[in-house]
Amino acid sequence: MPSRALIAIARVAGMLWTSPNTVLGLVAGIIGIAFGAHAHVSRRNLAIVFHDWPWGPGGAVTLGNVILHTGDTLDSHCVTYAYGAGQGDEPMILLSDHERAHVYQYMLLGPLFLPLYAACGGVSARNRFERAADHYARSGQGWWPWRRSE
Repeated sequence: MPSRALIAIARVAGMLWTSPNTVLGLVAGIIGIAFGAHAHVSRRNLAIVFHDWPWGPGGAVTLGNVILHTGDTLDSHCVTYAYGAGQGDEPMILLSDHERAHVYQYMLLGPLFLPLYAACGGVSARNRFERAADHYARSGQGWWPWRRSE
């Protein structure tokens, strides 16, 4: 098991690596504040969360270590991408767990995340990043989009 110091170093390195994405999220979040959004630091999600973000169809978007959320709490239940696309009957998941998986993905892939995410299909049930985030939200493991079962 890695030591706490090693985990802390890895987290800081991941945050630095994805900082260009985080800056995009911060800019969007700060603009949202002018329209009613509010921010808080979520240690559990390793992110700054902007709640009541005024744009989008609902839900949340992660950019680096920033989560832009249209609601008032990430601790709300939502359907998986597969369920929403009619690909099966799956249990509801917590939005916070799904978005945390994206934070982890960003911290490992850094500036490569957005082009890889787009290449994998963007916001859709067939995107391996979304499937992995749903899997993580259901099980607490498996946030990496190229896990063996894929």
